[in-house]
Amino acid sequence: MNRPSSAPGAPTTDVVVVGAGPTGLTLAVDLVRRGVAVRVLDKRPEGFSVGTRGNGLQPRTLEVFDDLGVIGPILETAGAHPPLLVYVGRVPVFRKHAHRPVAPSPAVPYPSVVIQPQWRTERILRDRLTELGGKVDYGTEVTALTQNAGEVTTVTGSGETIRSRYLVGADGGRSVVRKTLRIGFAGETREDTRLVLGDVEVGGLRRDAWQVWVNPIRKQVRASVWPVPHSACFRFSAPITRDETPDLTLAGFQRLLRERTGRRGLTVTGLAAPSVYRVAIRLADRYRAGRVLIAGDAAHVHSPAGSQGLNTSVQDAYNLGWKLARVLSGAPESLLGTYEAERRPVARRALGLSTELLDGRKIEHDERTSQLDLSYRGGPLAAGARGGDRAPDAACATADGRRIRLFDVFRGPQPTLLCLGAGPVPGGVPAYRIGRDLLDDGGHIRAAYGETGYVLVRPDGHIGIDTSSVAELTGYLAGI
Repeated sequence: MNRPSSAPGAPTTDVVVVGAGPTGLTLAVDLVRRGVAVRVLDKRPEGFSVGTRGNGLQPRTLEVFDDLGVIGPILETAGAHPPLLVYVGRVPVFRKHAHRPVAPSPAVPYPSVVIQPQWRTERILRDRLTELGGKVDYGTEVTALTQNAGEVTTVTGSGETIRSRYLVGADGGRSVVRKTLRIGFAGETREDTRLVLGDVEVGGLRRDAWQVWVNPIRKQVRASVWPVPHSACFRFSAPITRDETPDLTLAGFQRLLRERTGRRGLTVTGLAAPSVYRVAIRLADRYRAGRVLIAGDAAHVHSPAGSQGLNTSVQDAYNLGWKLARVLSGAPESLLGTYEAERRPVARRALGLSTELLDGRKIEHDERTSQLDLSYRGGPLAAGARGGDRAPDAACATADGRRIRLFDVFRGPQPTLLCLGAGPVPGGVPAYRIGRDLLDDGGHIRAAYGETGYVLVRPDGHIGIDTSSVAELTGYLAGI
């Protein structure tokens, strides 16, 4: 791999990642495990709490976290999505389980959405980054950004100058990187849709449901309370009008909670991450300008409905990581152009889905919301009938009889080739002959991938090409 040189005039690192939220941390973990030199900058002070915020982790995101080596602590500290319990005043009037847990299958090991507060997701990813030898430079704000044909120059608030081969802005909806690049951010901000948000500790509330208080006459939500898994906290939200100036103190939250729920005896004993949230629905005009790219909320912001924002952002980073690493290792620069081509249409679809849910359209929580149907079919890296589709998992065994999953084979920074049926085994990538290297004793591999041919699985768990032609496969590999 091409490493940054210490010679005068050479870049000081491969990639600068601006922002240490779920997007930036996912990207940093993915890059560092590939041997890429990374600086992660975040203007927030160390220990800053983002609160619960994006707390629904979809099944496809759990598969990403499996590959990155953090699925254990994610699932150990997460919780099942609670049932919805609707109140009119003090009276419960409706109960529904919108995300009932689903049993795993050979193809889908993590079929259910789980609840995990964003602060804990960030901590788990940050711990993984540290384990791999990386770190986050907190309290480091980007104040200037320039680039030329060969590098990006970043200046921080302390006056440090960092020169890198690429930079990725994962610095949120108000992204300094995006604004510096003058990338348009088309969409809308709904000034009439404002929420008071906060993580509260309060006694006397049940923890086995997502509780919502409504005004049935005006058809309005008055307040919503989620129990945060493995915590004494609840996530509280309440809509306010455009003209209201809320009291974001502990006493203010107590008054609002009592008023909106009708439960006068409730006492708030703790408060974290209070804020006022305005629903914004926006999509960047482009994801790249030269050697600078944007990802996550810097490229798209969603309504919270349907838990699409954080999950779409993690997928951005997962798509970009392997492409950046390969270009840094000598792959064609055009590979980076496929990032926007693949990810921007996905963000547009996710924005439409979350907006429809926000506007009250009833949508079943299925493979669209879980992002299990996420596909790049028809895109620049998709070849063959299933090129671009998510690569399913499957239970199987090694030649010596050890039980494993295909996800164990796919895990890591490399592409993986499945060889089904007779035929030569091409070189250049890790290859597994089904029936010899991997025993399909349950028939799950063939059920997912067919009986014959070659299936190349990209490093991000999507099928690159499925073909019966060695020549077509070799030509595809040359492009990545």
